[in-house]
Amino acid sequence: MCIRDSCRNKATNDMEGFLDTATQLCIDWGYWGLFLSAFVAGSIVPFSSEAVMVVLVRLGLDPALCLLAAATGNTAGGMTCYWIGTLGKTEWITRLGVSTRQLARARKFLSGRGALMAFFAFLPTIGEAIAIVLGLMRSNVWLTGSAMLAGKTLRYIVVLATFRGALSLF
Repeated sequence: MCIRDSCRNKATNDMEGFLDTATQLCIDWGYWGLFLSAFVAGSIVPFSSEAVMVVLVRLGLDPALCLLAAATGNTAGGMTCYWIGTLGKTEWITRLGVSTRQLARARKFLSGRGALMAFFAFLPTIGEAIAIVLGLMRSNVWLTGSAMLAGKTLRYIVVLATFRGALSLF
């Protein structure tokens, strides 16, 4: 085995160990831990708040309170992405290879319905980008937050329903 592969494997194992520890800590903290894990997952840091929620419900915590903690935490994390977008400047984005013409077309496409597109901020990978672009465009913060909360709540409802449906099979 090459030295690079050995270092890569060690880094992967270290990261997995950290994520396991962080997940366990969130579970130990109950609803606050779920809120924190959902906040982190809603921001630009990858984390699985769904797993924390499922474990907590399985341990007997109230599913409605878990839903509340997860949805509000994840929305708060998503709104940090929105805030990051409000700090951005068009010049920074054009340096990343996006032309001003492309930005103008995106703004035109999202105008009038931009804030409501925050509903889709629950989507993996692209959700953070949606929130950042909405912040960059200075979409209405209240509409953005409300639409984001609706989408993220629906996602957690689906996760809980799927989990409960899977349990009924056993």
